[in-house]
Amino acid sequence: MILKVSRLGNPVLRGVAREVAPQKIGDRDFQRLLDDMVETMHEYEGVGLAAPQIHVPLRVAVLEVAQHPRYPEMAPIPLTYLINPVVTPVDEHTIEDWEGCLSVPELRGLVPRYKSVRVSALGREGDKLDFVATDFHARVVQHETDHLNGMVYLDRMKDLRSLSYLLEWHRYALSEPPARKTGSTKAGRR
Repeated sequence: MILKVSRLGNPVLRGVAREVAPQKIGDRDFQRLLDDMVETMHEYEGVGLAAPQIHVPLRVAVLEVAQHPRYPEMAPIPLTYLINPVVTPVDEHTIEDWEGCLSVPELRGLVPRYKSVRVSALGREGDKLDFVATDFHARVVQHETDHLNGMVYLDRMKDLRSLSYLLEWHRYALSEPPARKTGSTKAGRR
């Protein structure tokens, strides 16, 4: 079932999501939630979706990039379920690049993110996941896990002057070099 996506201003986006009890992962209702999240992500042409974005304050996110119309040049990311994820930077190297969000429609902005992160989580069947995500994959993981902590990409932007409506972003911003290495972000971390 395709679910309604919460938009900026809805309090569910600003709350810290609750952990999922591991014994609940196999429940029919929880498994249906995972299916609905994937279907909703695909319907809205997203590359990730966090449960708070569909009005469910649980620490769950899904992500996938496979022949995506908005990101055809990106390396594929297999369909991944992240339950109770913990994300830690591999090092302090960051890259500033453009982001948008299903909960902040029609806008794009430059956001610094760690280039590489280690992800520990439970998967769809409660299996333990432990992997390193880099580049765009790392960006998507960080974006979605921010939602689990009550944050949106706007909170990470160093300079709101890059914030653009989608139409103007296509006209003007895409003509500029998109990504810049920015070094350490200790002062900008939240």
